Amino acid sequence: MTVVAIAVWQQRHADTPPDDAIEVLYLVCVLILLSTADVRIERGRINLSGIAIGASAILLNPSNAAVVGLAIAIPMARRGYWPILANAIMTSANACVGALIASELRSTTPLTLQSRVLVLAVVIVSSWVIVAIGLSLRAGESVGSIVRHNFTPQFYAAFGYFGLASLLTSYVLDGSLLGYLLASIVFVLALALTDTIATRRVRRVLESELSDADRHLFHSRAVEGVVHNLRNHIATAVGYLKEVDSRRLDPVDRNAIETATAAANDAVTVLRGLAQGATPRVSYATQPIDLNELATRGLGMARPRARTKEVELALRESPEDVRVKADPLLLREVITNLVNNAIDAAPSNGRVYLTTGKRGNGWPFFSVSDNGPGVSDENRHHLFEP
Repeated sequence: MTVVAIAVWQQRHADTPPDDAIEVLYLVCVLILLSTADVRIERGRINLSGIAIGASAILLNPSNAAVVGLAIAIPMARRGYWPILANAIMTSANACVGALIASELRSTTPLTLQSRVLVLAVVIVSSWVIVAIGLSLRAGESVGSIVRHNFTPQFYAAFGYFGLASLLTSYVLDGSLLGYLLASIVFVLALALTDTIATRRVRRVLESELSDADRHLFHSRAVEGVVHNLRNHIATAVGYLKEVDSRRLDPVDRNAIETATAAANDAVTVLRGLAQGATPRVSYATQPIDLNELATRGLGMARPRARTKEVELALRESPEDVRVKADPLLLREVITNLVNNAIDAAPSNGRVYLTTGKRGNGWPFFSVSDNGPGVSDENRHHLFEP
C-alpha cells in the first residue's frame, strides 16, 4: 500500500524538486538516535522516534519520508525478524501517509501552521492506533482495555510534546548550518524530557514501594502480639488430635482427622516463621514434590468450606509426571488459598476445578478456576498488592 501511494504521488508530482540528501540522512540519524531513548508506560515503552517521523512527514516527499520510517529497523536489529518487519512497515507507512497529506497541501500554497498541525495530528493519531494494536497483541487484551489503562494524561502529554518538537523542527530545519544546530537543540531537549519523565516514574514506583513497606510493617506489628498465643492454642489442638486413636475410626473419619492434623501442623509452622519476625524462608525439598498429591491434599483441606456453600470441587489430575522442586508447605499454602478464594467467589451450587498438567514447553503447572463473576480489568492490576 505504501509503495502504491508513493508511485501515485510521484506520477502526480513529477516536477517536485528532490529533497536535500543531507537533510534526509540527518533525519535518518536522528530517528536512530531518538529510538534509543524511550518513555516507559504501564505495559510498554514509547520511543522518541515519532519526533523524527513527524518532521519527515512535513519536510520530505513521501518516498524519502518512507525511507526515514524504514530506518527504525536499524536500532531494532536485536529484537528478532518479526518485530523489525512489523515496526518498519508501520512506521514507514505512518510517515508516508503524513507526507502524502503534506504534499497535497503544499501543491497549492506553502505549508501554513494549520496545515503542519493537521499533518502532525494525522501522524500522532496513526501512532496511537499503532501503539494500541501493538500492546493489544502483546498483552492479549482488547484495544479498549489497553486504551483505558495506558492512554493516561501523561501519555497524551508526551505525544503533545513530541508533536511540538516535530513542529519546531519543521520550521528551523531549512538546510542551513544554523537550522541543523537549532534542530539538534530541539532533539536534545526532547531527550532531556525523557529523563525527567523516567525520573518521575522511578519516584512514583519508590513511593509505592515505601507505602507497601509501611503496610507490611503495620501488619507485622499488629500480628506480633497474637502469634504467640495462637501458636499455643493450635499446639493444644494438635495435641488433642494426636490423642485420637485413628484405628477405632472408619476410613472417612480417619482421613478427616489426618487432614485436620496436617493443616494444624502447617499453621504452627507458619506462625513459627511469623514469630521470628520475617516471612518464612523459601527452601527447596531434596526430592521432587508431586503436584497431583499436593492438589489432592489441598482439595481435601477445602472440602468443609465448600460444603457450607454447596460448591462442587473437582480435580483433573495429570497422567504425566508433574513433580517439581519446591517448598512443600508454601506450595500447599498457595494451592489451599487459591481454592478457598475460588470457593468464596463461586456462587451457591457453583463449581471449582483444580487442574494439573504440563504446558507445551514441558513445564508442570496447576490452575484453579471457578464459575464466579471473575476479576474486573480495574482490579486485576491490583491482585498482587499487599
